[in-house]
Amino acid sequence: MEKHSIIIYILIGILTTNLIRVLPMILIKGQIRNRSLRSFLYYVPYVTLAVMTFPDIIHTTMTPVAGLVALLVGIVAAWCRLGLFPVAAICCAVTYLIEHFG
Repeated sequence: MEKHSIIIYILIGILTTNLIRVLPMILIKGQIRNRSLRSFLYYVPYVTLAVMTFPDIIHTTMTPVAGLVALLVGIVAAWCRLGLFPVAAICCAVTYLIEHFG
């Protein structure tokens, strides 16, 4: 691959990522008053994170059953208002126990 094309690809990547972040600030002036749009924008980061991590929870374990059980246990632990670290530790422990002793 030529050196010129790598530089062009890097510049296009920089341009697109910055454009996605700067364009909303340029186009939207003031506070968003629409309740539905504000609610949608509030939950976008959570949905994006869930969509990116959910398949990996099941596919990165040795057996998909271990990932699925750890996911369910993690949901219950989070429902009981445990913090992020305890939920992650419980899920890791459940995955370890199922994969090695189950």
